[in-house]
Amino acid sequence: MSDPLSRGEFFQVSAAAGAAGAAAPSTFAATGGGTAQLKIRWYGGGVYELATPDDKNIVLVDAWIWSNTGFKAFNIDKPAEFASAAAYAAHVKSRGPSAFVVALTHDHGDHMGDYFDLLRALVDAGVDVKTVGQSDLMRVGLLPRFKAANLDNTVLVLNNGAGINMGGSATYKDLRFRLVPAVHSTASGFPAAGFIIDIGGVRVYASGDTDLYGDMGLIGSRYAPDLAVICTGNGAFTMGPDDAASAVQLLGAGHAVPVHYAHNPLVVGPQCGDLFRAAVSRIAPRTTVTLLRPGEPTTLRVATAAR
Repeated sequence: MSDPLSRGEFFQVSAAAGAAGAAAPSTFAATGGGTAQLKIRWYGGGVYELATPDDKNIVLVDAWIWSNTGFKAFNIDKPAEFASAAAYAAHVKSRGPSAFVVALTHDHGDHMGDYFDLLRALVDAGVDVKTVGQSDLMRVGLLPRFKAANLDNTVLVLNNGAGINMGGSATYKDLRFRLVPAVHSTASGFPAAGFIIDIGGVRVYASGDTDLYGDMGLIGSRYAPDLAVICTGNGAFTMGPDDAASAVQLLGAGHAVPVHYAHNPLVVGPQCGDLFRAAVSRIAPRTTVTLLRPGEPTTLRVATAAR
């Protein structure tokens, strides 16, 4: 009898079977492509910002900012622009974006705790803000809260308020969003999700909160993400560093950034980033890993696949 498969090996076999006939995901590490610069800023926990170098296109993945507890474990003071809704809105407006989109993965407090206050403040500041998320969450689950905040979801939510569902897409100016599954729960019962985001010539897989699952290989063969921003914190809620490294291998991303750690006592602390980098070096050695510190802007140089 052969030895049983490890967890990572099982998912690799499952992904290969599910994507039969497709190229191996690892071939998508920018074969035949070029390079592009993309700014990223980690807000703590699973929340972060993606921006083109000129700040004309900005995507905020989830919205937990002034309430975010992800700085303390790093002994970093929260930046002044993260102190309140008004301060953040003024900061965003000063950058003069052409498009600012909030991509909401799901409705847990550490992802949407400041969502409605944020939208209200940005609208009041005159920022061209839009938002996108799973369609039923956007047009049913959160509709009473949009109304309570005096926000018109048909104006703010992409696709005229419909959002997007699995396999669907939405575009706004130079930004494109597609919804992919996340194996996770939600407070309201609507599906949790991740995103494929096209911004500034870079295709980004934004995992949201999820476990490892075999169809990440199909996401890799279907969309060929250049960069994976991926939850790694383990503990009570999501996959940990080793499984996240296996996810990166299935996705075939040439660059990876770990998030969703060190923001509460039930997840791995600041050492999680180093654990993830070590795991990727074993499991997906062709992938470059960049570790972030909360609040500190970083410019990535990302190898991009030919499309």
